[in-house]
Amino acid sequence: MCGGVYYSHKGQAIRVFFPNPRAMLPVATRDGDHQLLPWGRRPHQVGKLPLGGWARLESVYAGRWDRWFPRPVKLPLLRFMEKDIEGRSHWYELTRGQWIQGLVARYDQEQRLYVVTMEPQQEDAVHERWPRILSG
Repeated sequence: MCGGVYYSHKGQAIRVFFPNPRAMLPVATRDGDHQLLPWGRRPHQVGKLPLGGWARLESVYAGRWDRWFPRPVKLPLLRFMEKDIEGRSHWYELTRGQWIQGLVARYDQEQRLYVVTMEPQQEDAVHERWPRILSG
């Protein structure tokens, strides 16, 4: 489910994990820069947006996110971390030109970022959910 990420921001290497309530992720902007947005919402955080840090692709297609005016975004990450079915962490590197799809949701003045996930396509996958990786 992409529980941690590694990215570069203003020349600084940043590693962040979802449980951190101050976790921010980079969103690519049209001018080639990126802005940092809060990654999801935790149970103790004030707000109206969904709890968690992930948006299932099927639920986005089914319209379950429509009430939060979802906007697809590119997350320019270098690596992401997934836990296998035994709870061991594994880091996966993205290659040049790849990014993870994110979704920005809004409610009044609240705005948060969610990582879009999907079921792994490999039959022998050791993860239940996988971030949607795109390229181009």
